[in-house]
Amino acid sequence: MLNKEALRTEMPNALHAALDTYTTDAMVAAFIEDQNNAVAAVAAAAADISRAVDAALPRIKRGGRLVYVGAGTSGRLGLLDSVELTPTFSWPEVRAVALLAGGREAVYRAVEGAEDSYDQGAADVKAINVSVDDVVMLLAASGTTPYVLGAIEAARSNGALTIAMANNPNAPIVQNAEIGITLDTGPEVISGSTRLKAGSSQKIALNTFSSALMVKLNKVYGNLMVDVKATNKKLTRRCVNLTMRAANCDEPAARTALEQCDYHVKTAIVMILRTRTAAQARELLDRFDGSVRHALAEQGDAN
Repeated sequence: MLNKEALRTEMPNALHAALDTYTTDAMVAAFIEDQNNAVAAVAAAAADISRAVDAALPRIKRGGRLVYVGAGTSGRLGLLDSVELTPTFSWPEVRAVALLAGGREAVYRAVEGAEDSYDQGAADVKAINVSVDDVVMLLAASGTTPYVLGAIEAARSNGALTIAMANNPNAPIVQNAEIGITLDTGPEVISGSTRLKAGSSQKIALNTFSSALMVKLNKVYGNLMVDVKATNKKLTRRCVNLTMRAANCDEPAARTALEQCDYHVKTAIVMILRTRTAAQARELLDRFDGSVRHALAEQGDAN
């Protein structure tokens, strides 16, 4: 276990020792400038993030779940990534599970001591019956959180793929997981406040991982999010715009197709470009694992 005092995320930032004397403009500039280190840390970990995507893909294709585990800020970031997958990519809610130390109550307020229980982390993973096809994302800025370490042990014992993200080099969760991703963001402007650039780096890395995975799962055509779920007026309008752009059609044609396929953009695109019914377009997409590009290419036009 790393010594708490030795963690880079806990060390005072020598550049901003007099932070409380800064003018407002200087203080805001310091916070913003330090966020550049979050981007740099994720860029440095790009190879490991790519490896995680490629390792997760076959398990997810077999029907596995994405399971996010964390405490505090890290746990809430995992929860955020999990809930955004459904509206953005029509990902089934039951296949995106977030485990947060302290349970639902911890979403809104800190639950003291919840992250310190190794046994509870293991129990929470076992309670959802993690299996060999599941991908478990383990998140902790310090990389030493007992709750997350317990979750890793339980997930690995059940054969799940474990992918850990931490903000300190040689962190225990990174070493104990099958794939470790170190986001070395260094000391914070406010010493120890990992809701700052450490949290930003985790948000970027999670976005990158899950978005890349969804592209690999044919949830995107070109760079258009064609598996978006029309759950409100804004997203319904987005479905219309995406269909118009991808199918090169006018709004009435896009709306007519969308109304016939429950506003599923991928189906509408194939309907319009291949002159198919909704049922025929769905069958064609199913034949090619939901790939719009391959469904169109099968008809002699890859667009």
